[in-house]
Amino acid sequence: MPADVVFRVGRAYGMTADRAVYQSVAVTDGRITAAERSRDDLDSFIGPGTTVIDDPELVLYPAFADTHNHQLLAARDLDYVSLEQARSIGELVQALREAAARTPAGEWIISSRCWHETHLREGRLPTARELDAASGEHPVFVQRGGHVGVANSAALRLAGITATAADPPSGTVVRLADGTPAGVLIEAAALDPVRRLLPPVTQAQQADLLARQCQLYNRRGIGVVRDPGLVPDEVAVYQAVADRGELTTRTRLMFWVMPQATVADTLAYVDSLPVPGTVSSDGLGIWGLKMGMDGGVEGGFLCQPYANNPSFRGHAFWEPDDFEQVVEHAVGRGWRIGCHAVGDCAVRRVLDAYERVVSRHPGLPPGTLVIEHAFLADAQARARAVRLGIGITVQHPLLYSLGGNLVRYWGEDRTSQVMPVRAWVDEGALIAAGSDCNVSFFDPLLSIWGLVTRGTRTVGVQGPESRVDTYTAIWLYTAAGGRLLREDDSVGILAPGAFADIVGFRGDLLDGPVDDLPSRQPALTLAGGRAVHDPDGLFGAA
Repeated sequence: MPADVVFRVGRAYGMTADRAVYQSVAVTDGRITAAERSRDDLDSFIGPGTTVIDDPELVLYPAFADTHNHQLLAARDLDYVSLEQARSIGELVQALREAAARTPAGEWIISSRCWHETHLREGRLPTARELDAASGEHPVFVQRGGHVGVANSAALRLAGITATAADPPSGTVVRLADGTPAGVLIEAAALDPVRRLLPPVTQAQQADLLARQCQLYNRRGIGVVRDPGLVPDEVAVYQAVADRGELTTRTRLMFWVMPQATVADTLAYVDSLPVPGTVSSDGLGIWGLKMGMDGGVEGGFLCQPYANNPSFRGHAFWEPDDFEQVVEHAVGRGWRIGCHAVGDCAVRRVLDAYERVVSRHPGLPPGTLVIEHAFLADAQARARAVRLGIGITVQHPLLYSLGGNLVRYWGEDRTSQVMPVRAWVDEGALIAAGSDCNVSFFDPLLSIWGLVTRGTRTVGVQGPESRVDTYTAIWLYTAAGGRLLREDDSVGILAPGAFADIVGFRGDLLDGPVDDLPSRQPALTLAGGRAVHDPDGLFGAA
């Protein structure tokens, strides 16, 4: 049967277990129908309606799979004030001031999340008083990643965060010497009083933003996303974009589950969620649940005190028995679970519960239970995870962006041990890579560079013993993602039967200097056989 598309290229990496490399690939009805090792081996698939891409400079890979990417949150940030280019607190305040000048008095000024204070000249977060300089007529809320925010005086006042108000459990309100809130809020319990006041974004607005975000991802070769931490109403946003044909990332969703007032309330919430495994189309499905054991760099649950605060070991959001009871209940109803765990004590607490649940469910498929991030995982923890079939997701962009704060809060020794990717791979873990956008940058080539170099933005190379080679780094962003999703026969590989999610480059990513990787630009991205990024007009007019 004639194919829709036949590629004749320099190389096409299958990223399969046999490390197959092809020169011709055929695509029909959104899937790969054949792949052969010579450029003319699939000429019999060419018919009158076949598009032939004959380009010996083109090198194909499976489209990148980002297994931990807050795609919808990142989309919402598109209309907020971007602080990525700010290099000082003055520049940050100026960006907010310019936004305030075009915003009616009394309305909120909100920043996007993807920036970091260690990129500023001062190397610190701004204060409420400094944000007040942006506007005296607007509440201002500067988001930074998923665990930290800064509010100006007007926003603090509206949220009821005062000198006399007590800190919430599992959250920190940073204060001046006299108890006055400095503006910095750490972890959800401290952030939520402000977040609840932010103006809602309608589902229609979110759908438009999500379609735009998909396009941004396609331009960098991303074709698959696992989005952790949604609420049920947000599925409708995804479904709307999919129905419009604009969900150009194959997306798997996770529902956010955090402790309710009682364990019974949490179990009832789990039971209220859509049936696990529900898939509305090849492009959109429900992967499982997302839980969170601890905070981020500033609140991760460590076994030893913080380097900059000997009286602090971070926050644990779940009591061990409560966490285990919820995991047990969810697994019994067919759910997969990914739990955020950053600190070594958080990783240990999650593994303890997972091990007991696995013991009561013999034959539980590997990857049913996953640890997201697993920053600090020593040899003993890794051996337990491998033995139990626990999946692991790693995100080098976090080390890249947060390295400065890791050194400051955790110390140099623990920072060098963050995300021991080489050991995970060598020891046979069920591991895949991602970005944790919009806590950090989504660019997969920056992440692949980081997996190879262990480079960071501000504190140099951290933990060089955890480097992997370039092929392994690409594998972690392709076939390993399909394996974690339990879609390894159709996602993250170029092989007959797989979805035709493909990224092409001019020249081979495995050739040339590693430091050139972040600047490499995809020449083509296909989603289900459809060109969703085609700057050179390979499929028609550019």
